[in-house]
Amino acid sequence: MFAAATKSFVKQVGDGGRLVPVPSLSEADKYQPLSLVVKKKRCFLFPRYKFTSTPFTLKDILLGDREISAGISSYQLLNYEDESDVSLYGRRGNHIVNDVGINVAGSDSIAVKASFGVVTKHEVEVSTLLKEITTRKINFDHSLIRQSRSSRKAVLCVVMESIRTTRQCSLSVHAGIRGEAMRFHFMDEQNPKGRDKAIVFPAHTTIAFSVFELFIYLDGAFDLCVTSVSKGGFEREETATFALLYRLRNILFERNRRVMDVISRSQLYLDDLFSDYYDKPLSMTDISLKEGTHIRVNLLNHNIPKGPCILCGMGNFKRETVYGCFQCSVDGQKYVRLHAVPCFDVWHKRMK
Repeated sequence: MFAAATKSFVKQVGDGGRLVPVPSLSEADKYQPLSLVVKKKRCFLFPRYKFTSTPFTLKDILLGDREISAGISSYQLLNYEDESDVSLYGRRGNHIVNDVGINVAGSDSIAVKASFGVVTKHEVEVSTLLKEITTRKINFDHSLIRQSRSSRKAVLCVVMESIRTTRQCSLSVHAGIRGEAMRFHFMDEQNPKGRDKAIVFPAHTTIAFSVFELFIYLDGAFDLCVTSVSKGGFEREETATFALLYRLRNILFERNRRVMDVISRSQLYLDDLFSDYYDKPLSMTDISLKEGTHIRVNLLNHNIPKGPCILCGMGNFKRETVYGCFQCSVDGQKYVRLHAVPCFDVWHKRMK
């Protein structure tokens, strides 16, 4: 009966599907802000998830004894009074009958009355909590972590907000015939047939809550999944390996892009030099023909193998040559390789 009333409350209040009804009155005190719950998918036939309470809070599964400093704010949400007529032939009606054991002989419906009065909303300061968890780590030796990690279907969640009653509340159920006036009675000696049932529960009882899933990394760091798009769980070894390979791929791709950019700029520079060389008369460019200039030699005659030209060998194609100059040196090497035409004259023109 309590579960039916909390489900009805969540359905009417809404909150975009984030609110979860408390399934049992005996566990209502375990759904407080910063408490931990386990979220499991029932099976592929049931799209809804099952939430199971735990006796632990977020602080219990973290390394260190430092308290969580995130505060909890509270405010009045609404005044809730509900009366509904439920068919015995529906799933909700069957659930109520099985839950409270009411006598439904000669009845086709159940009248349910929930009087919660003024309810308050208590929520964690999300921004403060997000700043604090950046320096905290998960304790993998905790029993709850070990058990949840071994199950691929279990997701740890943190209760971020809870909705509570502010006064003593009552729930009452009456079995009758649809269309007649339904009257509500508390159980007493004048109700021998058991057609009326009622329960009274104390103030400050949690009737609904909402959670953020936890995504826990292999190194103990964790994230709060603050949106419905992000999903919680444990980082798996294969997932971490794939993520590492993906990052390495991006690094190599960026490095190759930069290298190709440098090569492209070098090629453009060489193209400008060569076009400038060929656009001028020979008398202005052939520096090697002038007196006092460096001499073009065949390096093979000096037991120096063929190699890339210091100018055009830096382009997309490693152009090689056997010619060079002994009067020039680069990086401690006592000669430079240069094509006979036009690299030899372009090099010395630039050096001059």
